[in-house]
Amino acid sequence: MQNWVFVLDKNHHSLMPCHPARARELLSKGKAMVHKLHPFTIRLKIAVGVTEPLRLKIDPGSKITGLAIIRESDGYILWAAELHHKQFMVKNKDGKMVTVMYKRSMLRRNRRSRKTRYRPKRFDNRKRPKGWLPPTVKAKADCVINWIKKLMRLCPITAISIETVRFDTQKLQNPEIKGIEYQRGTLFGYEVWEYLLKKYGHICQYCHGKSKDTRLEKEHIIPKSRGGSDRVSNLTVACHTCNQDKGNHTAEEYGHPEVQSNAKKPLKNVAILNSTRWYIWNQAKEITDNLEMGTGGRTKYNRTIQNLPKTHYFDAACVGASTSQLKNTYIKPIIIRAVGRGNRLMARVDRFGFPKGHRQRKKLHFGFQTGDLVKAIVTKGKYQGNYIGFIAVRSSGYFDIKNVKGTVIAQGVHHRYLSLTLRADGYSYAI
Repeated sequence: MQNWVFVLDKNHHSLMPCHPARARELLSKGKAMVHKLHPFTIRLKIAVGVTEPLRLKIDPGSKITGLAIIRESDGYILWAAELHHKQFMVKNKDGKMVTVMYKRSMLRRNRRSRKTRYRPKRFDNRKRPKGWLPPTVKAKADCVINWIKKLMRLCPITAISIETVRFDTQKLQNPEIKGIEYQRGTLFGYEVWEYLLKKYGHICQYCHGKSKDTRLEKEHIIPKSRGGSDRVSNLTVACHTCNQDKGNHTAEEYGHPEVQSNAKKPLKNVAILNSTRWYIWNQAKEITDNLEMGTGGRTKYNRTIQNLPKTHYFDAACVGASTSQLKNTYIKPIIIRAVGRGNRLMARVDRFGFPKGHRQRKKLHFGFQTGDLVKAIVTKGKYQGNYIGFIAVRSSGYFDIKNVKGTVIAQGVHHRYLSLTLRADGYSYAI
């Protein structure tokens, strides 16, 4: 089942999304026109229509964010998408992945030590404001905020549900912070187990996956019979075989003292992700007051009781206590990839930091720019045929065409064979 189609009236006011078949009927009869290709939106030629309360549900992630629009009356999934964030990672000479910001800082530090133009360190006015986030993290959060605003312009969304924390760390340590019934109820196991799986990467901490037993269990590092507690710092993940073999011994006695030290280390990635989610939450409060907060444990619980597969868009549809019995669970989501609008580098540098090329002063060439979605009908040459993809422009007029994965499918295609389908907006789209 495809996503429903967004509908606007002739005054550009959002109406209730319609079924794809209904949209095709309106377009074929001339009662509507295509307003936007991605996400697909039609505009009626009359100023009438109906609306119903819709809820936008969001499952923020460090790499992929799930989005889902639910009809409040019956839990019907009208639209779903997976937003793939731009990854600010590059490989250094050792083949390890590092952030672009780290690479830039290493380049500047290198320039200070070489006999080149001296660039002194700057320490004045470097105090970070309250709520500061690293630029690469903030860019991902702003991407989610922009899509919230975009979707609210295209359909009548009256409420938003956001998963603000992966696990409620306060409730893990203090069960009575909001009542013992909530902590020791059906959600308790999901909160703790989700945290342990995320921290230890779904792998046994004793055999590290060498055992053929794939059943993972929650294991006490110091057994309860020897004074161990149920605190998260005393829990780890172990397969059934290792858990039974360990018996009444501590992790150190079992020959794994590193398990105890690893258990005390915080989950840094989760802390960063939680900061991003709270940033999204605070920004969303300025857009609407009808917000619902959810946790990862409740999301997993809602998804499990409905026997839904583990996907980002289903996680988004299951966020919060407002989740009812979902319908239209066979929907096919849109894959949205943040590809950016270029960069600000005036010169490309080699591995020693010396310039090896300069960027062009203009983006538009022969009416096209890099990232435009085009349709190409090549009548002759090596790449003769029909193509639909994103282009990389050159001043010579011979462009490359790439698919949604960034693979070049046609090289050196002349601009006269191209027709513009969608102007570059910083994203690529696919089903």
